Amino acid sequence: MGTMLLLCFAALLLVGVLVSEVAHRTVLSTAVLFLVGGIVLGPGVTGVLALEAGNPVVSTLAELALFAVLFTDGMRVGLADLREAWRLPSRALLLGMPIALLIMAVLAHYVAGLPWLAAFLVAAVLSPTDPVFAAAIVGREEVPRKLRHILNVESGVNDGLALPVVLVLLSFASGTEASGWTLAEEIALGIGIGVVVPWVVVKLESLPGLAATRNLEPLVATSVGLLVLALCLATHANLFLAAFAAGVTLATTGPGFREEFEQFGELISELLKLAAILVFGALITPSFLFEEISLAGWVFAVLALLVARPLALLVALWRSSMSPRVRAAAMWFGPKGFASVVYGLIVLESGIDLADELYHLVALVVVLSILAHSSTDVLIARKLVSEDRDDAPAEADAPGPQGSG
Repeated sequence: MGTMLLLCFAALLLVGVLVSEVAHRTVLSTAVLFLVGGIVLGPGVTGVLALEAGNPVVSTLAELALFAVLFTDGMRVGLADLREAWRLPSRALLLGMPIALLIMAVLAHYVAGLPWLAAFLVAAVLSPTDPVFAAAIVGREEVPRKLRHILNVESGVNDGLALPVVLVLLSFASGTEASGWTLAEEIALGIGIGVVVPWVVVKLESLPGLAATRNLEPLVATSVGLLVLALCLATHANLFLAAFAAGVTLATTGPGFREEFEQFGELISELLKLAAILVFGALITPSFLFEEISLAGWVFAVLALLVARPLALLVALWRSSMSPRVRAAAMWFGPKGFASVVYGLIVLESGIDLADELYHLVALVVVLSILAHSSTDVLIARKLVSEDRDDAPAEADAPGPQGSG
């Protein structure tokens, strides 16, 4: 299985790289290529990749991908960046994200028929955003910087904010008080490791005689990430919050490391993301989409994309300095990505009541989001290139980090 998975991934990666220039100018998407490739190669169609949700390969790959994503997200949003231009992203995070979660929970209860606890759990899983599926928006200089910045910072932070909510709700759903204390210990230990390890490394690197050569400087941040990962696995600390805390700490205490790591880290993160999409697609079958999910589930998935995010951002960005077109783009581009996939797998493997149904709903929303957002980013980017990029106040229009969250 491992050899076949590697072969399929390598072949799709080559195709994706060769068509990337065309994809950059059209509605084609590398993410959609890997998603469709996974579905075709999975057991529901050709059976080339015989993967199941409980397969260790699935959970391990998804966890590694999310760890890399959160670490690079943290590297993009150091405390200095957040202080420099925090007003609009904070409105999206601290107001828009809770409103979207609440709206999705209400939809999950009244439309999909889930109990309230399960409804809030699936809403928390789906609350993070991931603009990797809207790359033409966050990666193009022609698009107003204000929009790119708000999407970058929002997606970079909301994965870490959503995770504790997911874990707490999952703890309540499991019905055991002990798990709550264990959860608190894991979260605290993870954040502690994520802060202490990079801080110590930065201090060591500043000592006389201790410095990486120019060509090896990107490996300093890589070694920090690997060390944090290993310590979390050894101590059972929460590795996702540790990854995000480590990225933020390293970017804050050693900004030079962020610049050196940026391109190298993006490539590592992108490889793991695409591999995770391939595996995720292999878990999706035609029967999964058209037989195991009810009509009510489909209605919920559509409303989660078309109502929850737009309505939440409409409230959060009301009377902001953003123009109507830019605000509308921010409202639309709240794609669901790797955080939701991994959190959904965590729910599935927890064994709680309705775990399978919750995972199905999460997977459906993610699939629809990948198809909808990654196929409209280029078109909307073209509509925005004529937007006045200098119409914003300096605080809100500070250049944000490039890439995806």
